[in-house]
Amino acid sequence: MRILVTGGAGYIGGTVAGLLAARGHQAVVFDNLSHGRRDLLPAGAEFVQGELADRAALENLFIGAKDEKNPFDGVLHFAALIEAGESMVRPETFFRNNTASTLSLLEAMLAQGLRRLVFSSTAAVYGEPETVPIKEDARLRPTNAYGESKLLAEHMLGWMHRIHGLRSASLRYFNVAGAPEGQDGVTRGEAHEPESHLIPLVLDVALGRRAAIRIYGDDYPTPDGTCIRDYIHVSDLAEAHLLALAALETEAAAKERLVFNLGNGQGFSVREVIESARRVTGHPIPAEVHPRRPGDPAALVASSEKAIRDLGWKPHYTQLDEIVRTAWIWHQKRYAL
Repeated sequence: MRILVTGGAGYIGGTVAGLLAARGHQAVVFDNLSHGRRDLLPAGAEFVQGELADRAALENLFIGAKDEKNPFDGVLHFAALIEAGESMVRPETFFRNNTASTLSLLEAMLAQGLRRLVFSSTAAVYGEPETVPIKEDARLRPTNAYGESKLLAEHMLGWMHRIHGLRSASLRYFNVAGAPEGQDGVTRGEAHEPESHLIPLVLDVALGRRAAIRIYGDDYPTPDGTCIRDYIHVSDLAEAHLLALAALETEAAAKERLVFNLGNGQGFSVREVIESARRVTGHPIPAEVHPRRPGDPAALVASSEKAIRDLGWKPHYTQLDEIVRTAWIWHQKRYAL
């Protein structure tokens, strides 16, 4: 297969592009490099630098592929802004980048007859859940603009399926973490500028790059008062994307838009993550309690039963210490270079 990977020069997109290449497929990465890096591209991947909002550039890419008799078989769409906290400061940027730009991609796909897309969605579409673990039919009530920007894109996919026959799978990620082991010789791990994700922040403290880890709120209705999240290893996540891509060929995808939660199925509190990092790194990792951040639900834990049943997906990294261990190995290499 020849697959367009938007945002494929980033942590998750690059990992999935690397898995595509390892399985003998051709990955064409489309990225503006605002958060991605060329060195995260898998060997042999074609790279096109561009803006997702540029519909003409996307159409020209699809037309050129058809003219060369090497058309695309589908699209894996990762390109997005992901910082939930920032979305509560500049929501307009998230709606423009995550929602409106996705519409440009969909328009270009439909104009050129390309009708298979796997969409990188998020658990943030659920907001504060009524029950945990969360199933795909749970009420969708985002508590931040990031989640709303992704939910609006999901709504568009539903209408594009109904009216134009676009086949899509929305993969609602929970907290992605860890680093691939032994994949395509490229070193990838979780890194954001600025960094706001818990595991890399905790590991920064272990490396002495930060004085302490900040805990935002210790008065949540959870056993230890801190937020609970479901952590999924990036390699398990990548595997699910290829399974979802194959599922777009099934009769089920012709009938309705596919939606799957992707998580570990277990929740870990902020304090439990810090304790895991202390065990893995052997460092004390001081912690400071700060006020809650707006838009942070108390607990987000996935039910991934549907993905396991319908996709045949099976996560391999189910223990928090194993996920943190792979992240720690990469994090040390990151700053040793």
